[in-house]
Amino acid sequence: MKRDKNIKSYTTAELKARRGHSRTDWGRVDSQTDEELERLIAEDEDERGIRADWTQAQLVLPQAKQSVHLRLEKEIIAFFKSQGKGHISRMQAVLKAYVDAHSK
Repeated sequence: MKRDKNIKSYTTAELKARRGHSRTDWGRVDSQTDEELERLIAEDEDERGIRADWTQAQLVLPQAKQSVHLRLEKEIIAFFKSQGKGHISRMQAVLKAYVDAHSK
């Protein structure tokens, strides 16, 4: 697999050192118990009344994708590439929407 030049790897020590660039008081966060965190979340106005219900959760594994060779017109590829990174994913989303619309 080809390495992406934009992906960076850090050791645990390097990540801890980078925490110094944050305005978050990580010492305080690290010292809090789960009970204290739950209490703080419950007191947070933005979180008030939100309770995660995992009893109905189901594991959904992504479907394997099949590799295909597809020849497309230059204009189609240029259009999707002009919208930035992720042009293949956008093309697949368009095709999937077409299939969904015509499968009903």
